[in-house]
Amino acid sequence: MAKIERAIISVTDKTGIVHFASALAPFGVQILSTGGTARTLRDGGLTVTDISQYTGFPEMLDGRVKTLHPKVHGGLLGLRDNHEHRDMMSRHGIQTIDMLVVNLYQFEKTVADPQVTLEQAIENIDIGGPAMLRSAAKNFRDVTVIVDPADYPRVLDEMASSGGETTLKTRFELAKKVFALTHRYDGAISQYLSGVAL
Repeated sequence: MAKIERAIISVTDKTGIVHFASALAPFGVQILSTGGTARTLRDGGLTVTDISQYTGFPEMLDGRVKTLHPKVHGGLLGLRDNHEHRDMMSRHGIQTIDMLVVNLYQFEKTVADPQVTLEQAIENIDIGGPAMLRSAAKNFRDVTVIVDPADYPRVLDEMASSGGETTLKTRFELAKKVFALTHRYDGAISQYLSGVAL
């Protein structure tokens, strides 16, 4: 894998995120972000590019559509060693995204409230987050994907020892965590909805 040059950071759990993002700065990593995460990072003194600026398309529909864009998923899914992918990405202004740091809307916490309405539950189903996570994890040979703040130190240690890269072994292990998470997440949604009658 080549040096990490660009990362998307968009997290619900902001534990340690400013410290982690600050540690990326010496490696020259460009940070793309959304909404509350972008504000948190800027408040922490970091330079952040809004996803909407990168895609050229505004966040819309009350934030429901932010990252569902070819410049995001193409940047995550494009195979770096595939010349056709690289040429197509270049033609469409798609830059490689080498790292994704995402955790999801807290659906289970939301539906644990006995007073929660179906509408509130539905609004806490994350769409863009799982889509990005699956894209990044599928392309683990080229993309480092992090869903758990506990993995920040491991990734930073590897980057420090290699001049800004991570190992294939680590990327594969992190990808497996993604698919375990999205499996549990979809299961929680299915379980909740199975108990709801209209």
